Amino acid sequence: INEQETKGKNSTASSNDFSDPVYKEIAMTNGYINRMTRDELRSKLEEFKLETRGVKDVLKKRLKNYYKKQKLMQKEPINGDSYYDYICVVDFEATCEEGNPPEFIHEIIEFPVVLLNTHTLEIEDTFQQYVKPEINPKLSNFCISLTGITQDIVDKADTFPQVLQNVIEWMRQRELGTKYSYSMLTDGSWDMSKFLNIQCRTSRIKYPSFAKKWINIRKSYGNFYKVPRNQTKLTIMLEKLGMDYDGRPHSGLDDSKNIARIAIRMLQDGCELRVNERMHAGQLMTVSSSAPLEGAPAPQMPRYRN
Repeated sequence: INEQETKGKNSTASSNDFSDPVYKEIAMTNGYINRMTRDELRSKLEEFKLETRGVKDVLKKRLKNYYKKQKLMQKEPINGDSYYDYICVVDFEATCEEGNPPEFIHEIIEFPVVLLNTHTLEIEDTFQQYVKPEINPKLSNFCISLTGITQDIVDKADTFPQVLQNVIEWMRQRELGTKYSYSMLTDGSWDMSKFLNIQCRTSRIKYPSFAKKWINIRKSYGNFYKVPRNQTKLTIMLEKLGMDYDGRPHSGLDDSKNIARIAIRMLQDGCELRVNERMHAGQLMTVSSSAPLEGAPAPQMPRYRN
């Protein structure tokens, strides 16, 4: 491999003509990379001024993607304007009891959003508000211990409809869905398909349109690095990428920041994080990787249910 380092945004080939000789070069290089030791991989990554942390499979993927991107950009320069400008990372905390009895209704008690700029690959802003639960206003000791959210905090907080309105206003001020394209991103399916879905029913409001599609980073990570689903928990993803958890586990804001760190590393490694899940008629559905890349709509406060 003897390619000059080039600085640019992550990109994918716009051509599907795999008969082009460039793809043979890429395949031959991939075979060479597969035979490299971890020390050889790290040395080559360091030469290209790329991140050298992570397990061997991650390092191989990083180097392959870097080389592939350089070859394809030489063949046909890529227009980088077709990707989301921002990714909004959300990781709710909700009421819970030890063992979570099946009849227990989870209510959101922390609503964080971490705004990731996909051009600078930096966390540009954060939002966090706590939420007052209404069905089970008294938090269990288990919930307090797990999340670090105390009874006093939720007693003083606004109810969910007001917090959602504040989130929407925060997103509007940052011109998401109007000037800038964006997508929501979560760690797994539950935040949107379960917690937000249940909360909207509990608060008697419609499910917000801006949250109907999202990137499930666990799916993206598993598909990109070719690892089984049981290796896509937050702490394992961080560990495999050579990073430590930063902050307090089960703090919604800290979890969201750490998820954003994973997303940044994946974007650096050449992954195009795309919407892969959506809600339709109250049901969780998969979005095909071949679906057009569309940003979420401008956020609006949903109507109240009758």
